[in-house]
Amino acid sequence: MNDRKDLQDYIYAIVSNDEEHSLCMLEMRSLFGRDCRFNLLRSHIEIEPSRSPFIKMRIKVMYEAERLQDIAEQVGAIELGESTFKVLAIDNLEQGDEGKFTYDEKRALEREIGLRFRGKAEMRRPNREFGFARIGGRWVFGEVTQGAAVWLKHNDKPRKYSTALSTRVARAVVNIAVPRIEGVRTIDPCCGIGTVLVEALSMGIDIEGREINPLAARGARENLAFFGYGSVTVTLGDMREITEKYDTAIIDMPYNLCSVISPAEQLEMLGSARRFAARVIFVTIERIDPIIEEAGFAIVDRCTVSKGSFTRHVLVCE
Repeated sequence: MNDRKDLQDYIYAIVSNDEEHSLCMLEMRSLFGRDCRFNLLRSHIEIEPSRSPFIKMRIKVMYEAERLQDIAEQVGAIELGESTFKVLAIDNLEQGDEGKFTYDEKRALEREIGLRFRGKAEMRRPNREFGFARIGGRWVFGEVTQGAAVWLKHNDKPRKYSTALSTRVARAVVNIAVPRIEGVRTIDPCCGIGTVLVEALSMGIDIEGREINPLAARGARENLAFFGYGSVTVTLGDMREITEKYDTAIIDMPYNLCSVISPAEQLEMLGSARRFAARVIFVTIERIDPIIEEAGFAIVDRCTVSKGSFTRHVLVCE
C-alpha cells in the first residue's frame, strides 16, 4: 500500500458480531492489506461500502486538524447548492473513552459543525452527509457514503437450499477471493443454487458457474435469471473436467462431501482446482488442510465463521 501524503484518504467504519469477526478480519486483510482491530480503518484504497457486509460507512477525508474548531472554520467553504445536509459524529473505539461521545456530546458537536454550513440541515433524508472523528490525536472530517445491505435483497430468491452459504457470508467470501475486480476471471465450480454467483455478479465481477447436480444447476440458473443475470453461464458437469484457466476459484465444498468419498477422490477433486485456477478460496466444514497441501496449494490465510455450533473454515490458497 502506498502511503504517499498526496493520495486521497478514506476512513471506513467497520461493524461485525463475535461469530463473524474472524471472517470480517480476513475480508479487511484482503481488501485493505491489514486487519481492523477496532471500528475505524484508514486507507488510501477506495472501496464502495456496499461491497462489504461489514463496512457501515466511508468518509472521504476533506479536512484534518488538531482542533475540531479548525475544521469548523473550513466547512463554510463547502458548496452545497440546493442540497440538504447532515453531520455525524463518529466514535473511535480504539481510543476508549477519549474516542467515544455521549449522546449529548454528539449532538452538541454535530450542531457546532452543522451551524457553519451554508445550507439547510435535514436529519432524515439529506442529499449529502458529512462525518468527523478523532483519530491518532487529530480530527478528520469528510463526506460520508453509507453502505447498503444489497445482499439482503438476494435472500428473496425462488430456489433455496438449507446448507447453502448465507448471502452475507457469500458476499464476504467473494470479496476475499476478488478484492480487485478489474481483469479477474473467476469460477465457482461447485456453485449449487448460485448464492456466490449472485453476490459476485451484483458487484460487477466476471464469474461463471459449474455444478454436477442437475437439480442444483437448474436452481442456480433460475436464481440468476430472477435477479437479472440470466445470460451468465452455469455449466452442468464435474469440476474435474474443467480445461479453461481462471485467475480465481471459489469452492464451497459440498456438505459432508469429504466424509463420503475416498481420499484418492478427494485429492483428485482438489488437484483439479490446482490445474484451472492460480488462486482458490475453499469453504469447508471439515478439516482438509492435508489434502489441500498434497494437491499443491499453500494456505496463505484463513478464518472461521460460526452459526451456533456450526462452523465453516475459509481457506485462501495459492
